[in-house]
Amino acid sequence: MKQIKLIALFMSIAIITACSTDEKKTVEKIEINNDLSADEISAGIFTPEVMWKMGRIGTSIISPDGKNVAYVVTNYSVEANKGVTSLWLISLNDGKTVKLADNVSDPIWNKIGDKLYVMQDEQIFVADVETGALAQFSFIEGGIEGFGIAPAENRIFYTKKVSAEKRNSAEIYPDMEKSQAKIYNDLMVRHWNYWDEGKHSHIFVADIKNGKVENGKDIMDGEAWDAPTAPYFDIAEIAWNSNGTQLAYVCKKQTGTEYAISTQADIFIYNTETETTTNICKEFNEHKNLNEFQGYDSYPVWSPDDTKIAFRSMRRAGNESDKERLFVWNSNDNSMTYLTPTFDYNATNVVWDGNDMIYFISPIEATHQICRVDCNTQQVEILTSGDHDITHFTKKDDIIVAEMTKLSMATEIFKINTNDYSNISQISFVNKNIYDNVQMGEVQKRWIKTTDGKQMLTWVIFPPKFDATKKYPTLLYCEGGPQSVVSQFWSYRWNFQLMAAQGYIIVAPNRRGVQSFGQEWLDQISGDYSGQNIRDYLSAIDEVAKETWCDADRLGCVGASYGGYSVFFLAGNHSKRFKAFISHCGIFNFESMYGHTEELWFVNNDYGGSYWSENPTAKRSYANSPHKFVTKWDTPILIITGLNDFRIPYTQSLEAFTAARLRGVDARLLAFENEAHQVFKPQNNLVWNREFFGWLNKYLK
Repeated sequence: MKQIKLIALFMSIAIITACSTDEKKTVEKIEINNDLSADEISAGIFTPEVMWKMGRIGTSIISPDGKNVAYVVTNYSVEANKGVTSLWLISLNDGKTVKLADNVSDPIWNKIGDKLYVMQDEQIFVADVETGALAQFSFIEGGIEGFGIAPAENRIFYTKKVSAEKRNSAEIYPDMEKSQAKIYNDLMVRHWNYWDEGKHSHIFVADIKNGKVENGKDIMDGEAWDAPTAPYFDIAEIAWNSNGTQLAYVCKKQTGTEYAISTQADIFIYNTETETTTNICKEFNEHKNLNEFQGYDSYPVWSPDDTKIAFRSMRRAGNESDKERLFVWNSNDNSMTYLTPTFDYNATNVVWDGNDMIYFISPIEATHQICRVDCNTQQVEILTSGDHDITHFTKKDDIIVAEMTKLSMATEIFKINTNDYSNISQISFVNKNIYDNVQMGEVQKRWIKTTDGKQMLTWVIFPPKFDATKKYPTLLYCEGGPQSVVSQFWSYRWNFQLMAAQGYIIVAPNRRGVQSFGQEWLDQISGDYSGQNIRDYLSAIDEVAKETWCDADRLGCVGASYGGYSVFFLAGNHSKRFKAFISHCGIFNFESMYGHTEELWFVNNDYGGSYWSENPTAKRSYANSPHKFVTKWDTPILIITGLNDFRIPYTQSLEAFTAARLRGVDARLLAFENEAHQVFKPQNNLVWNREFFGWLNKYLK
């Protein structure tokens, strides 16, 4: 799952690598220019080039004394094709900001609040808040991937890859050292964007003595699974208790085919004194003779008194988009309490307030808001409101510091007073120079009636300087996921304001299958890809097409992942509504997708099973695969993919491109050699945007 302040408009940053305790050397110098050119200021248009001059706020965390906020910002050099992440500090008293260090990430406050633990060059450093000076804290051979400090500052955990299995032919046959092959006996052979090389992320626990990290103990020694879990390896899946005696973590302790078809991840507790590990989910089930925790159980958070763990839990096995229920495990009696049974939304970003109150974030009607629940009464309150996404927050006493986005604003940091949740004030202004010089388009919220009589929230984004007397080419945006909400998000790839700035109106419906409108709305899409959600898309674009300012003769349809599937399906089922299509990493052929993808639990749940299944839902899914409607393709289509994409393998896009050209449809294929399911690298992203808008401009303008 889950960015930073433009300070100097032109800065030179030295990337430092620690060589020893006393010696450092400059590895690379990256010049970053975040200043808008005179032409860009004069034009006042949000372009891809302007977007890459934005600072991107990442982790933010309030200090233990509630006086400061530490956060990181990444600025990019398009020329160097990479970015530099810097550590910043905001004073909550006067709003003053100061940069502490470059090339660091993942800040964690010490218990006093005068220092920050950070990552640099795969080691842990300590940054002095007053001077910004860095002192190396860990000297772990081979480096680490992430870490966490116990609140008592007596212990640390860190994660790193260890070899657990032999996968490469040269390892299996040492006399064939020049052989290059991978050998497997079972699934999964690859995941998202990497092949299984026999290495797994393990947790190491170490003592802190004399201001340094001692050698760590691998608490998963010999185990062939990951913690944190693949493919995101989110360090937030691991949590210390207050005194550093117990470590809670998430792990999916399965291998092979079982791993590929299952979503069962559990909460484990490692006791540093007895060096034993307990699966609290399994232990509860066995004690109560239940079969409760069969899906994802994730993100454990200890209560301040160390007696409880709050965590998120999905009930249904094999469903990665089930409701994220909020549970609390009590160590005193090994009980489990479901806190949100009457709350029909997910609970994420859990934060304890005392030992009986929990704050969390929930997606509600295409926004993300802060909520809280009383552990005793299970009464849930929605605390914030408004058209925004609160994506992360930390809390100290009566102050909440939150990261927030809007469809017209990249992530910035806000302060919320818990005595008045309507009192939300912005405290970071990372991209002020962009917003001061570039105009954003109006965002309109509309409720559109669907074919089955429901009301569907749809965002309509207008070009800057919109003139209602003119007609504009209009794009239907198809969301990915499929179970992800079209909220007030800010994307550096699928950016609605970027599309609007080029003269397009964007129609972005929260069709069936997205979060934030209750579990029934979310669940409906599984097993019905070609059904109601497709009709929802068409309801949205048909309603907007009635407006005098929408040019119904110049409609386009774009989307990625499940949205890319939607484009492929609509290409054969659109009744000549659209004049241009763009599909990024979309599913084209359900049968080959089932054999090519890796997370089989996903297709099993959403298709209804395999292509050889007798399940009626599966039969209907495969019968309505987009490739079955290629004979109806008659509209130009741009197809984009990444050659390292194993989630929806690039072969899906190749099949679609081949079919389009053999059918005589004007088509273009854009295949990135060094990208996977998304396009992250600056120059690749700019090429993506040039191709994207070039295609739309060719057929819609």
